[in-house]
Amino acid sequence: MSQNDPTDNALAAIASILDQPPVIPRERERPAVEEVPATPPPLEPPPLEEFQPIEALPSLAVPPPLETAAPIEAAPPPEVFLPFEADGYSKVGPGPMAAIRFKWTVREDDGDYYVDETIGENSTPIVSGPMNKDAAIQLVDDREAEARRRFEQLKSEMTGRAAVANLVRKDNGEA
Repeated sequence: MSQNDPTDNALAAIASILDQPPVIPRERERPAVEEVPATPPPLEPPPLEEFQPIEALPSLAVPPPLETAAPIEAAPPPEVFLPFEADGYSKVGPGPMAAIRFKWTVREDDGDYYVDETIGENSTPIVSGPMNKDAAIQLVDDREAEARRRFEQLKSEMTGRAAVANLVRKDNGEA
């Protein structure tokens, strides 16, 4: 991984956005209202039912016969639908803002396929290719999966740091 990797730059920008503490709105002062404890309505006892002697109950010694069920047919395997035309196949990476979100799009040019990788809406694409249709689709899927994995890892690290920072703040305030 190089130091000028655009994925790392975008993920760092996302991390800095997520690293900011949440803004908690203050509640407005409310006028004092006389609090009256809520009391549930009185419950009526359930009606008493007549008890049947044990001999009158149906016998549980022999279970009732099972109905014969129709044989279960094996379900057909799920079909995997690949796009018929790779041209235009795209995926969008994770992130809180469209301006820093990755997008990978396959395009065709004279029978060869290229993958355009952009960050945000109006950026200049980084082009990978030429390659065949399957390789282009695989590249888009791999890049999106890797970006999602790295984003989740970064988010997890930030959550851990925030928890430690909150713990340190609480410890300093109590001593």
